Amino acid sequence: MELKRKCENEIRKWYEESSKALLIKGARQVGKTYLIRRVLRELGCDVFEVNLIETRGAVEVLRQAEDVDALILGLSTLSRQVLKKGKTVIFIDEIQKYKDMVTKIKFFVDEGSFRYVLSGSLLGIELTNLESAPVGYLKILEMFPLDFEEFLQITNINEDTIGSLRQSFLRREPVMDIVNTKILEMFTRYLMVGGMPEAVSRFAETKNINDVMEIHRNISALYKLDFTQYEAEDRRLLLTNAYELISSELLKQNRRYIISDLRKGLHFDRIEGTFLWLIKSGVSLPVFNITEPRIPLRINEKHSLFKLYFADVGMLTSEYGMQTKSKLLNGDSKLNAGGIYENAIAQELCAKGFSLCYYNSNRLGELDFVIEYDGNALPIEVKSGKDYTVHSAINNCLKNPEYEIKEAFVFANCNISRNKNITYLPAYMIMFLEKNNIELTLEDIAF
Repeated sequence: MELKRKCENEIRKWYEESSKALLIKGARQVGKTYLIRRVLRELGCDVFEVNLIETRGAVEVLRQAEDVDALILGLSTLSRQVLKKGKTVIFIDEIQKYKDMVTKIKFFVDEGSFRYVLSGSLLGIELTNLESAPVGYLKILEMFPLDFEEFLQITNINEDTIGSLRQSFLRREPVMDIVNTKILEMFTRYLMVGGMPEAVSRFAETKNINDVMEIHRNISALYKLDFTQYEAEDRRLLLTNAYELISSELLKQNRRYIISDLRKGLHFDRIEGTFLWLIKSGVSLPVFNITEPRIPLRINEKHSLFKLYFADVGMLTSEYGMQTKSKLLNGDSKLNAGGIYENAIAQELCAKGFSLCYYNSNRLGELDFVIEYDGNALPIEVKSGKDYTVHSAINNCLKNPEYEIKEAFVFANCNISRNKNITYLPAYMIMFLEKNNIELTLEDIAF
């Protein structure tokens, strides 16, 4: 099934309005290469594609090319395809194999004969130590797994229904019960399948969860292969173990990642690089502790205390196995599903560009997430059970005048309702929580 992605419009906008090169980053298997090919084809572009992993000699061609003429000459040795000045779009895939191309691209863009698209995985790792950042010559887009709204395209839920749901969210008005129940069922399927394009396409075709789990296992194996290819031998096992521990940590009540669970006696300052690798490679999503739920949140962050989620909730439930997916589908109230629901919420918020934090106080309690929303701190609680109206931490923080919190959201298996400045929302309505779109710069890639 050909899946439509929201960032297609951004690629088209770049092609029609910008003279910059385009860099698309994201974790493996989120569909970067496929989407670039399809959009450029639909735009009628003449595309010269080179893959720096698969094409022998391609990296050396880029390394030696000091100007456009040398680039054309070198690329012509790799393919019989003719590059046409003023027409051809040069698409360089797996750019992490020659990271200096990101800085070198400035000179090719300046010359103006061709358009350039760069794509790759692990860019957060490979581009950390860039000497110069050609921000004025490079537009950067980040791709994630399909969000829930994108997932709905494989169902019979149409755009009119989604538009009506969006209006209910904006007005804080209940949804018709039959519709709400149906979309909540679709959200449960999303928890089982996730948003990896291959898994979503296979599920749309076969409805077979075993097929989906096999795809997730293959993707996980690719991630672990990256650990061995891109890291020193003494860090490979630690990276693998740290990644595999995420699913176990999310079964705990507070979800916090405990370093000593990885290895007794370990301290964060000794293995900070391991967690930066998992985060910057895009395979996990961080939620950092804050000392106070007040803006700006960033100045209150404590990076040594954090929660980690999988980049894709379907891969998380596949880690837990078929029994967990079956209990999700059947609505088993005994299932410890809190971490699963939180993972889905974290995934949606990250895809929309929110920086995620959580707050924990012995006196006030714990807030699952805190984000900056409409200029204020917004507490978010995620509930998988029926007791979604029990949230002492939200109550306590709302009462504290120093925090200046105007409202709070609780996402659960419910319909929309309000109690003063607390809004209860069905979990799927996380898809309507938006922030202003801000173009990424290279600062978003590297520390």
